[in-house]
Amino acid sequence: MRAAIYTRVSSANKSRYGAALAYDQNPEVQAECLRQVAEARGWHVEAVYEDRASGSKEARPGLDTLLRDARRRRFDVVMVFRFDRLSRSVRHFLQVIEEFNAIGIALYSHEQNLDATTPMGKYTVTNLAALAELERDVTRERIIAGMEFARRHGTKSGQAIGRPRAIFRRDRVRELRDQEKLSWARIAREVGSTVGTIRRVYQQANNDTRPCQNPFEGT
Repeated sequence: MRAAIYTRVSSANKSRYGAALAYDQNPEVQAECLRQVAEARGWHVEAVYEDRASGSKEARPGLDTLLRDARRRRFDVVMVFRFDRLSRSVRHFLQVIEEFNAIGIALYSHEQNLDATTPMGKYTVTNLAALAELERDVTRERIIAGMEFARRHGTKSGQAIGRPRAIFRRDRVRELRDQEKLSWARIAREVGSTVGTIRRVYQQANNDTRPCQNPFEGT
């Protein structure tokens, strides 16, 4: 079994928070503990990935490299000291778990005693991946429902979504163009619309007033 170790320490100042953080803020302590577990289980440690950043940051160089190598199947199991080393965001943690599950990478977490190389561990990880899928589906449904509500009822202010439609008389457009010989830009300003809309309305008005043609004409 090929293993990858991932460690993360935050950028917290140990002198500010005291010696109690010395254990948690030493990546080598995390890595050494996981190496011992790997040796006891007969796993070969292929690589060790490290980050010094807050767990709330989803973009981390070490984690990004780990995920790229996981997609290339450089290893079979990812070892972390505990869940919050991988991520402090539940949403991001579930996304990572779901990706591991999809590409067949197992997860081992020391403090949570989770070993996805075992049947019970696989069952737990499968449930976590299902939670990620459920969260995504619920979010999608909320977005669709919100868009449908906005389409039916407009925005919170009660106004319709998007630019309000200009209301004007079509015959007024023809009058300004044919009789007063105004430019398209001037007509658009007069009726409060755009040049494109005015030209389209003018063309449609001309088509509507054109006499019906003989369908057999020219045959």
